[in-house]
Amino acid sequence: MTVTTVPTVPAGPGVPAAPGTGSTPLLEVSGLRVEFRTARGTVTVLDGVDYQLHRGRTLAVVGESGSGKSVTARAIMGILPRKAARITGGSIKLAGVDVLRLPESQRRAVRGARIAMIFQDALSALNPVLPVGFQIVEGCRRKEGLSRSAGRRRAVELMDQVGIPAAAARVDAFPHEFSGGMRQRVMIAMALARDPEVLIADEPTTALDVTIQAQILRLLADLQAERNMGLVMITHDMGVVANTADEIAVMYAGRVVERGSATDIFATPAHPYTRALLGSIPRPELRGLRLPAIAGSPPDPSAKPSGCPFRSRCPQAIAVCATDPPVVRWMPGGDGDPTTGTAGNAAGAADPGAVSAAGAVSAAGAGGPVGAGAARTTDGGDGAAEVTVGGDGVARPAAERMASCHLLTPPGDRS
Repeated sequence: MTVTTVPTVPAGPGVPAAPGTGSTPLLEVSGLRVEFRTARGTVTVLDGVDYQLHRGRTLAVVGESGSGKSVTARAIMGILPRKAARITGGSIKLAGVDVLRLPESQRRAVRGARIAMIFQDALSALNPVLPVGFQIVEGCRRKEGLSRSAGRRRAVELMDQVGIPAAAARVDAFPHEFSGGMRQRVMIAMALARDPEVLIADEPTTALDVTIQAQILRLLADLQAERNMGLVMITHDMGVVANTADEIAVMYAGRVVERGSATDIFATPAHPYTRALLGSIPRPELRGLRLPAIAGSPPDPSAKPSGCPFRSRCPQAIAVCATDPPVVRWMPGGDGDPTTGTAGNAAGAADPGAVSAAGAVSAAGAGGPVGAGAARTTDGGDGAAEVTVGGDGVARPAAERMASCHLLTPPGDRS
């Protein structure tokens, strides 16, 4: 099996060139930690976030409000509030280059040109006193030196691409003159103006009716396929996730508690929080019954409980959850046999011993075959997983499916 090569995208002026290989994720967030300064002191809002995005793939980042989804996106974009927030650890690599280590001038050149973002609530994100056409190409005019007439033509072209009717007549209209769905299309056009490699969509269908939601999601999928972009979809809507995602990262209290393919996570959710989220989805068979809900609220970041932050809401919590943080990494087997996977300890955590994937799933209460069709994965014993090549020829880290939970450790291995 050979690793496929992804062509390098030419870097724009001042943008550092980056390697483009199939073995290198397009976007890789590793151990990201972010602190906020508040009146009550310093608060850690991201505590070691890890996820990856490959070219042409969609990663859905899900979790309740306050779990750190949007803060992670803003950290990637480099638009955290300077006076209040500080990145204290980890890396954010774009095609192998850690953008956190770049000089600020090069970081600004990456923003918009290679990574772009669609913000929540288009009406608030757009400037109410400037025409939408001006806002769409403002970045192009500043960074690429487009003339006013060339910028106007570019704005009309982008508005046409995102399906805004009569674009030439509406390029000078103001945000309040558009419907919610059309404003969201304006935001998408703005994000795509400089042809980014990574597009982060933060709740792109919020406050839109179901029909318009479907149109926006179809538009994003078409644009992604056309441009071969990597797409990070931040959402609360598991229906959106089911229809759009290739991979899923589940966040809770500033950490990724489970990640893996959409197929695996919907079929065999391993972490209790993931199962609780999926259990809260309305389904036809629940008609007339009380909809399941997750009791309580996420913990206050300034007063996180000891041990597992989900334990106060988890009906399966055990004694060790109150004292020790989650330490288990779970990886599926590679030949359709759930017993061939291994679990290694998380970096820097006490080693709870090797755990078979079969035992992990059994302990989590999510039985059934897992990992079918994936490449076999192994752990070298030091917590560092090998890189494997899947059936699509793309090399990915072996620990692509990860859940950090004591419940995944068989009883005999619990400390």
